Amino acid sequence: MNLKNLLFGIAIFILTLLVGIYGINTFYGASPDYINYCPSYLENESACVNSGGTWTPDLVNVEVKSVPVRSSGYCNYDYTSCQKNYDDAQKTYWKGTFLIALPLGIIVIVLGAIVFGLEFVGSGLMAGGVGILIYGAGNYWRFAQDWLRFTLSILGLVVLIWFAYWFNKRSGKKR
Repeated sequence: MNLKNLLFGIAIFILTLLVGIYGINTFYGASPDYINYCPSYLENESACVNSGGTWTPDLVNVEVKSVPVRSSGYCNYDYTSCQKNYDDAQKTYWKGTFLIALPLGIIVIVLGAIVFGLEFVGSGLMAGGVGILIYGAGNYWRFAQDWLRFTLSILGLVVLIWFAYWFNKRSGKKR
């Protein structure tokens, strides 16, 4: 493979990855936004407590532009439900993204291996499919339990080894 084909393959990889990620974001939607679950800045104790946070007193004098300002504390609004609700929304979103990225990545890998005769096109697509799998799994991985991580990892490894043997056996017959 010459340098031009290598660069074509890298470009195809990057663009395949971007198409996959932005396609998922376009049709599945964007990830939950933190600001929709937890309020931005709450400056006094009553507003903090009313929003489900806990007020932490702070008696430190702060000097801003040579004007002394006395801070009375800050609101920890992650203290109660807003952070949990945000984390739950993230978990649900990334699980859905993973369930979309998994078959999409596999399809792109298979297309790259079987359909395209040009080596750099197939290699670029296969790398893009791997990138889509990493995107989907990487974002959901932190929420998955160890048994699921283990099962998916070993299943992916077995399928990939089988596919590599099958593909190389099939391409060896053509030569």
